[in-house]
Amino acid sequence: MTGPHRLAIRVYYEDTDAGGIVYHANFLRFAERGRTEWLRSRGMDHPTLQERFGLHFAVRRCDVVFLAPARLDDEISVETWSEGIDGARVRVRQRVLEAERELATLAVELVLVNHAMRPVRVPFPLHDILAPSMGT
Repeated sequence: MTGPHRLAIRVYYEDTDAGGIVYHANFLRFAERGRTEWLRSRGMDHPTLQERFGLHFAVRRCDVVFLAPARLDDEISVETWSEGIDGARVRVRQRVLEAERELATLAVELVLVNHAMRPVRVPFPLHDILAPSMGT
């Protein structure tokens, strides 16, 4: 297993409130970018997932723990790794960091769905791509 994928993100003015603090919902946007780039780093992207398999991800559950604020012009990073696959579900963990200071942690449950929005078991070719990607 490999370590987590890490995506660097600069905090822009549009990400903050009037006090220069990142608005809490923007952590979800940063996490989405992290999951997209994690998937891409493992050899798959969303358009290919849709075109080749007729599938896409839906977030079923997202638990976020906010630990510290991010501020205007901070360079933050999002670490992303898979914890496991169970049927149609993929469990992903994420951390948002500024330097090595943990700002937020996320536990995300994704469900693979078809175009009719019905859950679909993770097909065999995707298992290696979505398999747990960080040792404990």
